[in-house]
Amino acid sequence: MGNLEEIDKLKQLKARYFRTMDTKDWNAMREVFTDAVVMDTTASGGGLITGADDFVAFLEETLRDAVTIHHGHMPEIDVVSPSTARGIWALQDIIIWPDGARMHGYGHYHETYEKIHGRWQIKSSTLTRLHMDFTGAGS
Repeated sequence: MGNLEEIDKLKQLKARYFRTMDTKDWNAMREVFTDAVVMDTTASGGGLITGADDFVAFLEETLRDAVTIHHGHMPEIDVVSPSTARGIWALQDIIIWPDGARMHGYGHYHETYEKIHGRWQIKSSTLTRLHMDFTGAGS
């Protein structure tokens, strides 16, 4: 299989990540990650979580009642070997909490991917932010 086909599969993987987060399909979201995924959001004010089960549980608790809209754009993907790849995605996201507070953010995901049993998964992800707009509750 050529690199363009592998890159297309990686684009589908990231699209599935965004869709499952926004639709709160936590079981399907768990499948986009390797078991030992490392999710680093420290550069954007968050934390560092290791392990897919822990990360999905964190997202479910944090975003359960929020409306989220995630868009990934302009992927730069490099297939390093038949089972490894890396990519950078431009990101725009909106989070709206039940009290009306909202965040509109812009940044990038810097990621590594691993192909396990013929299926690509996210192995690591670092979220960086260029800008965030906040609106307080009830505004």
